Amino acid sequence: MTTSPKRVTFDEDNFWVELSDGRTVGVPLAWYPRLLKASPQQLACYELSARGIHWDALDEDVSIDGILAGQGDLTRHRQAVA
Repeated sequence: MTTSPKRVTFDEDNFWVELSDGRTVGVPLAWYPRLLKASPQQLACYELSARGIHWDALDEDVSIDGILAGQGDLTRHRQAVA
């Protein structure tokens, strides 16, 4: 069974993802620098898919599997390894 996002909300320091299995998970915005620097209007323009959340204008994708595994933005990590 795939746990998918149903809704996303934001506060000053976190975003909150309501999942299809009834859980709500808080994620620090600091884990995702593009989201941390984004305006409230940019944060509000997201798309949900079965596996995650996408912000087109910010070029940011967040997977539910990554959130549940406690992973933040791995972009810089991948660049450092390459």
